[in-house]
Amino acid sequence: MTITIQHPQTSAATVLRGAIAGAVHEPGDAGYDRHRKPLLPTLDPRPDLVVEARSTADVQAAVRAAREHDLPFSVQATGHGTYVPNDGGLLLKTTAMSSVFVDPSRQVVRVRPGTVWGDVLAATRPYGLAPLSGSSPTVGVTGYTLGGGMGWLARKHGFAADSVLSADIVTADGTLLTVSADRHPDLFWAIRGGGGGFGVVTSLEFRVYPVAQVYGGISWFDVTRAAAALRAYREWAATAPDEMSSAVVLTTIPDVEAMPAELRGRRALGIKTMYTGRADDAERLLRPLRLAAGPALVDGYRSMDYADAAMGGTPARFFDFFPALGDEVVDTVVEAAEAGSTVEIRHYDGATARPGVDAGPVSHRGVPFSVILDKPTPEFVNRLRPHGIGGAFLNFLADTTRTAAAYTPADYARLCAVKAAYDPERFFGQGHAALAASE
Repeated sequence: MTITIQHPQTSAATVLRGAIAGAVHEPGDAGYDRHRKPLLPTLDPRPDLVVEARSTADVQAAVRAAREHDLPFSVQATGHGTYVPNDGGLLLKTTAMSSVFVDPSRQVVRVRPGTVWGDVLAATRPYGLAPLSGSSPTVGVTGYTLGGGMGWLARKHGFAADSVLSADIVTADGTLLTVSADRHPDLFWAIRGGGGGFGVVTSLEFRVYPVAQVYGGISWFDVTRAAAALRAYREWAATAPDEMSSAVVLTTIPDVEAMPAELRGRRALGIKTMYTGRADDAERLLRPLRLAAGPALVDGYRSMDYADAAMGGTPARFFDFFPALGDEVVDTVVEAAEAGSTVEIRHYDGATARPGVDAGPVSHRGVPFSVILDKPTPEFVNRLRPHGIGGAFLNFLADTTRTAAAYTPADYARLCAVKAAYDPERFFGQGHAALAASE
């Protein structure tokens, strides 16, 4: 007698292939390697199944199959927020679930989970509307928003999570819920900054704003003026209007043809700005910074459509919030840049520090600055640490053991309570989704 042993992953693949519209990939299948990889090149996940969802029903079927066959479960759209490899589990890809619906009269957009910001920018541009997008058009809307979403309109309109109106979400038992301020308000609160650990969001509705033109970009200055410019920046930022967003960057410009010849291969001081107003008003506001930074090596400020703004970002291998940019902080970041790290100092405050009474758990509001280093060393981290708050921002947090650092203790406790109510068995348990798994 021949006995056939059916592996759990084979059974799950068979069930799903007969039940969903999307493709199912196993190791060795064409497309498996392409779909399993996240954005981070250091990760090499080996899931037993990669499931390409094309509908909400596909998502529900994948959740139920993973539960029935005891497979670790994770979700990926663009891969920007994947920090832990899914080995031996079911990886759900929502990339193909991409669409944008714009309601210009209500100034509201609805997206599916595979949508990237570039899609939304293209759809809202004809109406003179702007989403609270981030620095890259290739970043997924849903993951960015669930993690808080600090964009270049945040000082005027708040975090992206603050503008969410409703969401459809598949919970750990495969149930589809619509959440809003008056439907499952506890879960609605949690997803607006608490990350993706509460379910698979299959539709997201949020406000957009009448911002067609902005003035800004990035201008480059002599790096020898960095310390003076940063001291001027900390004073200037205290009175900057909400319409003005900014960051200061210290970096070495790549020696490539895409960069201006006068910058290639040299260290430089960059001042990023975006102003939602007139160019002459922006230049008047920027005058103190220009005086401190000296003549521009390359002046990159201009009027542009918001959709065309390309602000860029710095990998946050060190990140903390700082109540002030004291002289020790300034001296440390200047020395860190001299030692080879890119440094980016961002100004928060504005609307991000004035949340509504029903705002989600995006925390550390009211702390005015963040500091990012892309090549932190123990020396510089130890010098900076006493001046920061020890906080984190979920979108910039690769260390999944520090999830609690992105929240106040009260918000974190509340997030854990919502997690226990909607996912008591911790089915969504990878990465930041493993909220308080040790408690």
